Amino acid sequence: MSLRVYNTMTGRKEDFEPLNPGKVGMYVCGVTVYDYCHIGHARANVVFDIIYRYLQFVGFDVNYVRNYTDVDDKIINRANERGISPDDLAGEFIQAFDEDMQRLGLAEPTIQPKATHHIEHIISLVQRLIDRGIAYESQGDVYFSVENFPSYLKLSKRNMDDMRSGARITPGEHKRNPMDFALWKAVKPGEPSWESPWGPGRPGWHIECSAMAMEYLGESFDIHGGGKDLVFPHHENEIAQSEGATGKPFVKYWLHNGFVNVNQEKMSKSLGNFFTIRDILKSYDPEVLRFFILTAHYRSPIDFSDHNLQDSRLGLSRFYEGLQAASEVLAACPPSDVTSDAGIALENAFREAMDDDFNTAAAIGQLFDAVRTINRLIAEKGFRKNRDKVAEVGALHQALLKLGGVLGLFISEPAAWLKQMNLAMLAATGYSETDIEDFIQQRQEARKNKDFARADEIRDELAAKGIQLLDGAQGTTWKAR
Repeated sequence: MSLRVYNTMTGRKEDFEPLNPGKVGMYVCGVTVYDYCHIGHARANVVFDIIYRYLQFVGFDVNYVRNYTDVDDKIINRANERGISPDDLAGEFIQAFDEDMQRLGLAEPTIQPKATHHIEHIISLVQRLIDRGIAYESQGDVYFSVENFPSYLKLSKRNMDDMRSGARITPGEHKRNPMDFALWKAVKPGEPSWESPWGPGRPGWHIECSAMAMEYLGESFDIHGGGKDLVFPHHENEIAQSEGATGKPFVKYWLHNGFVNVNQEKMSKSLGNFFTIRDILKSYDPEVLRFFILTAHYRSPIDFSDHNLQDSRLGLSRFYEGLQAASEVLAACPPSDVTSDAGIALENAFREAMDDDFNTAAAIGQLFDAVRTINRLIAEKGFRKNRDKVAEVGALHQALLKLGGVLGLFISEPAAWLKQMNLAMLAATGYSETDIEDFIQQRQEARKNKDFARADEIRDELAAKGIQLLDGAQGTTWKAR
């Protein structure tokens, strides 16, 4: 099966065939840097990180561009509220964004351009649109004329008449049609500005991405990504201004990730269910958040809740437990020249899932099956003496690490990760490690004295707190759940 992707433009899955064989140009809209990133930003960036990683995994040379919008109304307003310069505010939140994405394990894009470093490219693109009669200057502002771009709204499939009926011209705007949008904004007191043929001013939001995308990827490229909230107006306007300037198709495949709900409601500051990445990582390991995001198909909505994050923590723990068990038995088994095709079969199943529009949920399901197989084989009597089964576990273990790497998962040493999770979950119960060891000692004394009722009572008391006691040949250990 070859890679197929869902193209928002056509509304269907299509075979992925880049414009230049073996090479992929991909642009993803970055953040407007005026505040800390929230769970929605986490999802979008993890999704396109996976797409980037998978394209590389299957052999494409990927030029991945993700921008920073560092000049915008929101940035200016927030900077004025805090009494600092827009440049200082943007610098602060660019650093915060980079820290958040690093914690989530994102691979760095090929380039991360800033809008303010591309003013010359933006001005040049606006001038091309004016020269082609698709844009016009009005009192220092420059607007795109949607009437002069007949295919406007082809991405969002909206109805122009319906859009016109609801459109209004905001006081201070000097456009001919309420649907026209700003390419260049005349300077206002206290705002950053740059010189242009139309007087001092700053770029509109939409033109920034067109200019940066074409600067690094050319006038036509393969993939443009972002959240569904960007389909209109941002991506619609990008298409209009880019294709209006060049007369060429702007993007071959438009990919958009689904929304994030919080406890089955739309995330909103007004509802009090707005969570930054930093809020979440105070309670959950970054890899747990990443795993949670990947358990749903990227185009589907995903419901963020403590319950679902706890489920993801348990799911990821099962992987690490399987990896730890496999590494321990493989280290104890003598070397063997027996090989197994189990790893190849797992990789083929993984690829089949990912080739279906980057279906990470199905891919993780295949990896779960492999862990279950590892656990079953290890539990079988005489496993360590069965060279074929040991080889199968070895092949699956190696494949899990390889394929997990494609998803940005299983990056820690299993024993260390499991201990960290145990301690984090233990802290939530109000007990300490010393407390648990004391309980284990009391239980051992009770069993020694044949007070099995008390021993069971201790076990049940801990179980009610989410702490499982595990009796083994090496004594009793514990695991928090």
